[in-house]
Amino acid sequence: MPTTLSLVPKAPLPQPTLHSECSGTSDRCAFSHECLSTGYRRNELEALHGLVEHMQEHDEGKHLFRRGEPFRAIYAVRSGCVKTSIYSRDGREQVLGFYLPGEVVGLNAIYPDCYPCDAIALESTTFCRFSFPAMSRLAAEVPVVQNHLFRLLSRELGMASMLAGDHTADERVAAFLLDLGERQGRREHSTTVFHFPMSRSDMANYLRLAPETVSRVLSRFRDRGWVDITGRHARLRDPVALREVGAPLLQAAAAG
Repeated sequence: MPTTLSLVPKAPLPQPTLHSECSGTSDRCAFSHECLSTGYRRNELEALHGLVEHMQEHDEGKHLFRRGEPFRAIYAVRSGCVKTSIYSRDGREQVLGFYLPGEVVGLNAIYPDCYPCDAIALESTTFCRFSFPAMSRLAAEVPVVQNHLFRLLSRELGMASMLAGDHTADERVAAFLLDLGERQGRREHSTTVFHFPMSRSDMANYLRLAPETVSRVLSRFRDRGWVDITGRHARLRDPVALREVGAPLLQAAAAG
């Protein structure tokens, strides 16, 4: 019998009561494409969508949750971008990650059962809120849900490993741009032309670099004809060159 991810007592599956925008074939659902491409049967996908407590839109700067709040739900981003961060005692922010459409925020709260960080909308953002206790019960009944949660957790670890190790500024920036393009490309069908939702200062904070360093690296990449970033629009003109530079960090993230 396969091991199951069950954080609450096992109970009968809820009867799916789908929102009209959360049908199993809706491209608007943050889970839809990923679920259908990883082995979900329609009834399993409908059961997952039946766990959506509500869909909501947050304006820029509004919190999805705050550090220390009890862990009750995870959030699937439908549009926009969410930043997670923590603050030191002296008020300095440390950016932990960015979540794009089709990605899930809040899994790092499974232990110790409270949110370890703030989650903030970087722009107008829509999302689905999933009850995690109910999802855990579903995972006990439907192994593919459990496997999907494990994959999401694994991705969290891979993203965190981008910050580990002694990597140069060029490696960090190149890997970040490629990763951002690949993640958006899963839904937008282009890994080289994509939305750039975060500020340069947030990007620098996440990469553990000074904003001036990031600006210099981006200028150097632009002068070489590798990238073109204007406002919130990015184009990777030479992803092969970027991959050569970012290879050490990308390999570390894949192994993480």
